[in-house]
Amino acid sequence: MTNTQRDADLPHSVALQRKKSGGRPTREEAVHRDARLLDIATTLFMERGFDGTSIDAVAESAGVSKPTVYNRYKDKRDLFAAVLRSRIRLWLAPISAAAESQMKATGVESVEETLHQLSLDMLAHSMTPDVAMLQRVVAAQAMRFPELATLAHEEGWLRAVRGVATLLRHFGRLGQIKADDPAVEADLFLNLVLGHAKRLALFGIAVVPAEEEVRRRKAVELFLNGTRTR
Repeated sequence: MTNTQRDADLPHSVALQRKKSGGRPTREEAVHRDARLLDIATTLFMERGFDGTSIDAVAESAGVSKPTVYNRYKDKRDLFAAVLRSRIRLWLAPISAAAESQMKATGVESVEETLHQLSLDMLAHSMTPDVAMLQRVVAAQAMRFPELATLAHEEGWLRAVRGVATLLRHFGRLGQIKADDPAVEADLFLNLVLGHAKRLALFGIAVVPAEEEVRRRKAVELFLNGTRTR
C-alpha cells in the first residue's frame, strides 16, 4: 500500500498534519525548494567565490540537509555549474532579447531610431550589478569551467549578434544601410556600444552613466556613418 493510500485511510486532520510534519514533498514544494537552494548557493558563490563556499554552508543557509543537496548535485562543482547556467540565462539572455523585441515592434522603419533604442536597452542591462558580477565570476572560472564560458558566450553574446544581424538585414533591404555581412557588422556594433562598459565592469571599475551615454551616442553615430548608403 502506498503512502498516499495510507493517508487516504487516515482522518483528514491527521493526514494533513503528516504532510506538514514530514513525508515526501509535493512537486510544487520540491520546485520551490530547488529554486531556493539555487538562490542561496548563488548568493554564497558570488560573495565568497567558488573556493570559499562549501556544501555545508549552502545546506545550512538553505535550511536543508547535506544529503538533500547531494541528491540533486553530485558535488560542489556540479552545484556551481547549475548556478552559473541559471544566472547566465537570467542575466545575459535579456541583452539579446532586446534586439529580438525590436523586430516585433510596429513601424520599425528608422534604422537610427531603432539602433539608439536598442543600444539604450542593452547598455542599461549590461551595467546592472548582477550582470557585472556574473561576468567577473565566469571570467575567473573560465579555465576551470570552459563549458560555462562557452555557454555564456553562446546564450549571451552570440544570441545578441544574431538578433542585431536580423535587424541590420531588415534595414539593408529597406536601403537605409549597406549590410554586406550582417553577422560581422552586428558583432562590431555590439562591441562599439557595450565594449567599454563591459571592460570596466569586468575589472570592478565604476561606470559613470553620463560618460557612458556620450560614448553610446557616439558609437551609434560612428556605426551609422560607416554603414549608411551613399
